[in-house]
Order: sequence, then C-alpha cells, then structure tokens
Amino acid sequence: MDLNIFIDLALILLLGLLSSKLMKLIRLPNVTGYLIVGLIAGPYCLKLFSQSTLESLAIIPEIALGFIAFSIGAEFKISYLKKIGPSPVIIAFFEGFGAMLLVDLVLILTGHDIAFSLALGALAAATAPAASLMVVRQYKAKGPLTDTLMSVVAIDDAVAIIGFGLSIAIAKALISGSGFEASTILTPLKEIFGAVALGALAGALLALLTKWFTGRGNRLSCVICMILLCVGVSVFAGFSSLLACMTMSSFYVNLSKASDNVFELVDRMTPPIFIMFFVVSGAALNIGVLPSVGLVGIIYIITRVAGKYLGALAGAKISKAPSVVTKYLGFTLVPQAGVAIGLATVALTQLPEYGVQIQTVILCATVIYELIGPVITKLALKKADEIQDFKKRQKPQKANT
Repeated sequence: MDLNIFIDLALILLLGLLSSKLMKLIRLPNVTGYLIVGLIAGPYCLKLFSQSTLESLAIIPEIALGFIAFSIGAEFKISYLKKIGPSPVIIAFFEGFGAMLLVDLVLILTGHDIAFSLALGALAAATAPAASLMVVRQYKAKGPLTDTLMSVVAIDDAVAIIGFGLSIAIAKALISGSGFEASTILTPLKEIFGAVALGALAGALLALLTKWFTGRGNRLSCVICMILLCVGVSVFAGFSSLLACMTMSSFYVNLSKASDNVFELVDRMTPPIFIMFFVVSGAALNIGVLPSVGLVGIIYIITRVAGKYLGALAGAKISKAPSVVTKYLGFTLVPQAGVAIGLATVALTQLPEYGVQIQTVILCATVIYELIGPVITKLALKKADEIQDFKKRQKPQKANT
C-alpha cells in the first residue's frame, strides 16, 4: 500500500511506539518489538509498506547509523581508556578474527571450497552496534560489561573491514591463481584510514563550532550538521561512515569541555530516529529467504556465534578483564546487520562465483540475529547485574500494620 511519505513516517513511529508497550508487557527489549512490527508491516508480510516506500526511506538508516556511531564513539574518552587499558582492543580482535577463523575452519572441514569458505567467513566478524546501544539505553545498563561492550562494538567495524579485505584478497588469489592483487588489500585500508582522518577533522571542527555557538539549539544543529557531513563525505569517498562518525565523536569528547552537555542533547532527540530506523530495518527483513539457508547457512549461524563467544572469552582472559566480561561479553555480540550486508554486496562484485550464495546466507542470518540478538544481550546484561532499570522497579513492600 503506497501512502505519501509523511503518513508513512507517522505510521512507522506509531507502530514503533505501540510495539514498545507490548514488549514491556512480555519483558523483551523495545528494539525487538520495532523489528518485529516492521517485519509484519513490511513488503514481505502485510505489505503495509511497499518496497518502493522502503526505497524512498533509505536515507533514514544512513542518518540513524551516523547518530548511533556518534553515541558509541563517546566511549573513547582518554581518561576512561587509561583506566581500562588495552582490553577492548584485544577482545575486539580476538572475537572478530575468532568468529572468522572458526567459520572458515568448519566450512572447509565439511567439504566446502576454500575460497568460498574464506569469503563467507570474512563476514562473521561484523557486529551490529545499533541493537546493543538500544538495549543498553532502554535498561540504563551500567557496569564493566556494558562499558566493554560499547568499546568493543566500536572497534569491531574496523576489525571486520580488515578481515574482509584480507580474506577476499586470498580467495581471489586462489580462484585466479595469479597471486594477490594490491588493490584488494589497499581498498579496506583506504576505507578505514580515510574514515579515521575524516572523523578526526570533523571532531576538531565540531569542538570549535560548539565553543563558538553556546546555545543548546545551535549546538545541536552543529552536531546534526557534522554527522550529515561525515555520512555524506563517507558515502561519496567510499569510507566507512560508521568509523567516521565514531572517530568524530571520540575526538570531540576529548577536545571539548562542552561534550557532556552536547551528548545529553543528542540523546534527547534521537529516540524517534532510532524507532524509525529499526522499524524500517525490520520491514526490509525477508523471512522468505529462511528456507533457502541450507547446511551452509546453519553452519555459519552457529559457528559465528561460537567463534564470537570463544574469541571474546580468550581476549578477556588474556587482557585480564573483569569476570563478568569474561563470562558474558560473548553473548552480547550476536546482532549482525548493516556492515555485514554491505560487505556481502561487495563480495557479490568481487567474487561473482559465490556472491549470490553468500548474500543469501547473510540475509538469512541477519533475520535470525537481529530478532534474537537484543534478547540475548538483555539476558547477558541482567545476568551481569548491570540493568539498573530492574533494580529501580524492585521497591520494598510496606509491612502490614
């Protein structure tokens, strides 16, 4: 059903708000409700939103991911990094490459082509930060597990891009037999370092702007302007917009004395953007591809989670992270969406022999991971005793007199 875009946006927000009420009744994260109601209303179920409607709303995910990345980058305050040390970096590399290597190994041992196994395994490192951030915000989670999670998912994007570039270079060399192509290896490096350079410049500029403009409305406008600029330049230049926005906020939080007030302003205005993002993302999930997942998809879905958990466990032990991080962090790294889908699209052009199969597996995995990931993250944070929202609700009962 095609309505005008204003009615579509209003309907998206209304459905998202109603679903959050239902999720509270059954004690599930709001983000799960947004995804489910989007899936039901989308072009693959009730067709309340058509495919053309989703295409017209394609700008929403780009903008929302920019704000999500900006919020996560605030975790990289130098004072905080000095306190926790290199633990998040070590864990991110172990969980990212752990998932990749385990998927590679199991696929190869079950008789799949080495080049195909490397290409599909390369996508296992990517984790979706959006769902994790939404669960943390909804339940006001605080503690070492929450802090480490936010830092790890921020670094995870870079790990995924590096691993993907290396794996695709090896896979192409195996298929062609002509050796490595420098461009295949240099492209992900350009994507990473270009994004970091852009984000650093934008962060310094944002610090100057928020020093010059002191009004709350003007400062908020400055942030929106710089996020849009970061996303726009990244799309134009082929950089990672997530990395660029994360880098911008990490530089900004360390350069500006006004950063705490500015992040508070941003937090107050982003809920409607995030609701629209997840409802639209849910509408784009095609459950019709699930039957086509096959043995390859089952192997990928299971071994990626196992690799994430074991990698996070090993990284946490090596870096001597707190016990709650060692026990539960791996469970919070299940969600996977935008970055993996984007890399799968690249694989379609880089390895046309396997691209369609890889894309199908990733789309199937995304449906499953996005629906169960937030629930698992919530349970892990609850087990770690870091969900403040539940503690506040547990009021002592008055004694009968």
